[in-house]
Amino acid sequence: MLHLYTNATLDALISKREGETKFGEKVKTLFSQENLVAQLTKSKVKYVLFGIPEDIGILANRGKAGATTAWKAGLSALLNTQDNAFNKGKRVLILGHLDFSELLETAETFNPKAADYYKKLSTLVAKIDEEVSYLMFQIVSAGKIPIIIGGGHNNAYGNIKGTSLGKSKAINVVNFDAHTDFRSLEGRHSGNGFSYAFKQSFLDKYFMFGLHENYTSKKIFKTIHNQPERIQYNTFESIKIRQEQGFEFQLNRTLDFINDRPFGVEIDCDSIENVPSSAMTPSGFSANKARTFASFFGKQKNATYLHLCEAAPNPDDANELYRIGKLLSYLITDFMRK
Repeated sequence: MLHLYTNATLDALISKREGETKFGEKVKTLFSQENLVAQLTKSKVKYVLFGIPEDIGILANRGKAGATTAWKAGLSALLNTQDNAFNKGKRVLILGHLDFSELLETAETFNPKAADYYKKLSTLVAKIDEEVSYLMFQIVSAGKIPIIIGGGHNNAYGNIKGTSLGKSKAINVVNFDAHTDFRSLEGRHSGNGFSYAFKQSFLDKYFMFGLHENYTSKKIFKTIHNQPERIQYNTFESIKIRQEQGFEFQLNRTLDFINDRPFGVEIDCDSIENVPSSAMTPSGFSANKARTFASFFGKQKNATYLHLCEAAPNPDDANELYRIGKLLSYLITDFMRK
């Protein structure tokens, strides 16, 4: 269910300073969940931000838990940026977060050694899918651009489905990720959100930006190569290690592929070097390259949503929470900046 944020909720996270106006002092909120689409349609904001603090999909994919912490860290950092000519808080409505605490508690009761452990987790992920896709549908139907802080990459499915239904057509997606998340339809988890959306015709074209060659199976490469008109990719190694083609060239190549219809922008933090995540990498794109990616696609008129996922800062490490929160905040403001 949606946990709606009020001005009072946000004020508690803002460190106000005399002579300055923080981003969070200018953002908009709603007073009620009733008639959500009508309220959002009436609002003058362009972007609607919400969080999905869950890691059930990651666990179902045999990943490392912890992605529940990114939402609050990212939100706090964003609210405390400066409101100025470059960052205008009035363009954003902070909706709140989808509360899956009961499902998280249920997942904790499952026995990881049981034969049906992953199947039971997948059942919970399917419930999360329903909530995410419905909220995305409402926001997109109101003509707004959702910005989502996850949570696991399983939520790409709900993002795509809800946006597709809101647009009444299949959408395209670009995914900045070390992994395809195009695994078999074996029950929902964070590794198959795109394959499910593709199979169910919510996803038309899919571009995977920066795949790690060491962590993409022969089977998945074969699946990709069999459908070049709808699925394309580049690899991190071809861009940054062998330097066969430039980063800017690949941005434009990607845009040419997906720009024929509305598209979603997915950024998995496991593709960014040394970011605590479900699959942290010591070798990946820099934070500045991720920012360039967010900025480039955010400027495009067909950009329909932004999803930042899989970041998992340690809740007991204030410095790590601050650092990752600030990274997420940069990616969001870069995406919004025209």
